[in-house]
Amino acid sequence: MTAGLPGRDRELAALRGWLDGAVAGHGRLVLVRGEAGIGKTRLAQELARDGVAVAWGHCVDTEGAPPFWPWQQVLRALGVSVTAPAAGPDSPQDRFHAVDAVAAAVLAAARPLLVVVDDLHWADESSVLVLQRLADQAPGVSLLLVATVRDTGPAALADLQRAPDAELVELGGLGPDDVRRQLDALGATGVPATDVHDATGGNPFFVREVARSVLDGTWMPGAAPRTVRDAVRARVDRLAPEVRRLLQAGAVLGRRFAPAVVADVLGVAVADVPGPADAAVAAGLLARSGAGELRFAHALTRDAVRASVPTGELLALHRAAADALEAHWAGELDEHLAELAWHRLALAPYGEGERARRWALRAAAASVRRLAPEEAVRLYRAALAVPDAWPDADGPCRTRLDLGRACALAGDLDGALAAAVAAGDLARQAGRPDLLAEAALVVEPVPDPAITAVLDRLGGEALRAVGEPGDPALRARLLARRSQLAFYAGDHELTRAAAAAAVELARGTGDDGALVAALRARHDACPGPAGRPERLALAAEMLAVTGDARAAMWGRLWRIDALVEDGALTAAEDELGALAADVERVGGPAGPWHLDRVAACVAQARGRFAEAAEAAARGYERMRRIEPSSATGVFLGTHWALARHVGSSADGLAFARTWVEPPPRFRTMGRVSRAYLLLRAGHAEEAAVQFRQAGPPEAWSWPVFFVAPGSVLAALVAIELDRREERDAALAALEAFRGEHVVGSGVSYCGPAEVTLGIGALARGRLDDAVADLDVAVRACDRAGVPAFLAESGHHLARALVARAGPGDRDRARRLATESDRLVRALGMAAFAGPSAELLRRLGPGDGGLSAREAEVAALVAEGLSNRGIAQRLVISERTAGNHVAHILTKLGFTSRSQIAAWASPRMSTTVSDAAHVAPPLRS
Repeated sequence: MTAGLPGRDRELAALRGWLDGAVAGHGRLVLVRGEAGIGKTRLAQELARDGVAVAWGHCVDTEGAPPFWPWQQVLRALGVSVTAPAAGPDSPQDRFHAVDAVAAAVLAAARPLLVVVDDLHWADESSVLVLQRLADQAPGVSLLLVATVRDTGPAALADLQRAPDAELVELGGLGPDDVRRQLDALGATGVPATDVHDATGGNPFFVREVARSVLDGTWMPGAAPRTVRDAVRARVDRLAPEVRRLLQAGAVLGRRFAPAVVADVLGVAVADVPGPADAAVAAGLLARSGAGELRFAHALTRDAVRASVPTGELLALHRAAADALEAHWAGELDEHLAELAWHRLALAPYGEGERARRWALRAAAASVRRLAPEEAVRLYRAALAVPDAWPDADGPCRTRLDLGRACALAGDLDGALAAAVAAGDLARQAGRPDLLAEAALVVEPVPDPAITAVLDRLGGEALRAVGEPGDPALRARLLARRSQLAFYAGDHELTRAAAAAAVELARGTGDDGALVAALRARHDACPGPAGRPERLALAAEMLAVTGDARAAMWGRLWRIDALVEDGALTAAEDELGALAADVERVGGPAGPWHLDRVAACVAQARGRFAEAAEAAARGYERMRRIEPSSATGVFLGTHWALARHVGSSADGLAFARTWVEPPPRFRTMGRVSRAYLLLRAGHAEEAAVQFRQAGPPEAWSWPVFFVAPGSVLAALVAIELDRREERDAALAALEAFRGEHVVGSGVSYCGPAEVTLGIGALARGRLDDAVADLDVAVRACDRAGVPAFLAESGHHLARALVARAGPGDRDRARRLATESDRLVRALGMAAFAGPSAELLRRLGPGDGGLSAREAEVAALVAEGLSNRGIAQRLVISERTAGNHVAHILTKLGFTSRSQIAAWASPRMSTTVSDAAHVAPPLRS
């Protein structure tokens, strides 16, 4: 049994084992979960005695705690200072930039390190994000993260448990024997342990309170206190009045409080605080912490004390607390505004509503700046709930607008939409078209038909209300929004018309914000190869907007997307560094996600498959909780593009088998891409079911930027499943993209269109067309520097030549197959390894660039002769025979004698049999 910690030997041993692992360089996150009072913090304190550097961060249940509060404490303990950026109206996700900064500061601290985040259930969203970021990186560093959390922990608990090597320690109640040991250790001997166990459920905190009741005489034999609150009240009632008053004032301030502030609340000198504080500490109700603060021994203790304060006294303490905070923190009030506002709001029902609302609105705006949008949402809603009349007629509408923006920052789209609609209703009643327009612009369009319908109605009404003579910058924004909504609805004509009108208006306003909104809309209206020149021009115009990091990021992204589509992979790759710098300036997860998206696309096109998969996974983790539909679509797009050359990954197959209903415009893409992933994993029957659910070709609906890649996918799936109608329809749609590289909005690179067109011609038996298309594809892939597609094109061109069997076709096929096979093996193209080796085997031995003697040696290897046997047969030295074998391996790009033997085996006897062995391109 652990001294002073009965019943926790197994849990403490596990924690110490994980701490040893962290010291050795393999950290992790450990979640210690259990009910209040079960001993989570006590267990962490015992672990912290093990001699490793430790930093604590305590989350608090006080309303108005600043964002990143537990991490501020951790960084202070480590002697590190990090300044988080302030959020602005045009940078909705800046707090994620701060998350990166805080996590990086912790990771850069001294090693090995134990970090304890206590009471995670009270953490703000930003603090949980920091913990998630650190948990993802902990396995590679000497960092053990221990977070204590109640059973009703944060919604993100499941995400935390999915972190690499994360562990969960569940704490239950102590058994009767351990309760007996705890009572004895506390001096409460002679008490029936079974009675105490029955009354407390073995909760160590409750047991301790029973023991204290026994020691101070408030426990009656045979009856434990009904609740901890009863036990705490009984102990508080026995204390001197000044001690009780100190405890009550502290309970109103929070779990922790500064002596100087509680002195102001009580209206006494700071010198009068230590005496009562010592008495409260001696009674086990308070404890001292760093920086001279006082804290309640347990959250339940604070709750019990606060509940004991009569309502009239409680209101007086809230008023005194607000006044004290305002006076004490006058020089740095911004950090304490929310805390102060909640004290004022407690007084709102008692005649102080307007004052409370003013503080709530001020604190809400500060919370947005301080990257705590969830706190801002609560404060805006509290301000709206105040019953007093508004002095400003626009106040209710503007507050709902601010509430909607804060909800959007917090990722609550439903809340943002509801607030925007409510603001729109008030603006309409007041006859304020300007406020109606602001309501229409609160929520960014997303591919969700229900949200799109509401935004379309609001935006259309706002445009009519603003009218032709209205503010041109405002009209430009509304027109840009109309274009974006039409884009998601699939109305291409309205998308183009509204975007063109928005750009024309915005360019004459001198308003950079309106211009950026209009250019973004116009970009979406220019899909495909025909729109590429204009998209490049729009990118240049966006990059010319001075001082706007977000505009620079979009301009750079558009340029990279267009370059990839043009087959200029080297130029696109050269732009990634500049894009990374723009993304760094912007902050938030959206920019890094776009960077990961295009980096994955370029790496996939270049044949760096592992790098592409890593970037895709990183991007998905950034965005899956913020914009799950977009995050899933991009992740799926990268994985089916990779599956073409390396087969379906476990992640890709899992996504293929989990249907999440996509937006209507992406439904066909969702079905066909899943069918393709299932095929590449060898699950043809499942793939056929998915493909059938995509419907007949006349029912297919591709997003405008995905017509070409969608057609490629549909063609490849249909060829493999021998669905000729779908095959022919997909290939017909792809004809429009001849001479182009197929790529879907910087997500999935599919090579030149002629690759798939050639494969399709081969499947249809049009051998001359197949050779012609694949010839074009080989040259295009070589120019673009996309080796995997060069290997694929060469492989299929060799197959087409074998099947055609014209003069010189077989020799050329052998050369192409050999060159392609070298690339297949060098790049690790698992999906082509089998078909490539089989094609070489059927083509039989060619010279392969070998000399006559080397060809002779290769034939002897095929007979199974060793180097000694070859030397004896050819009357040469064994060393010379070995050198010949080494040269053959080098020239043919092989790594084993068995490959030489397969290559040199007799060729197939007839062209007919060769043609019969031309398998569909996806079959391996």
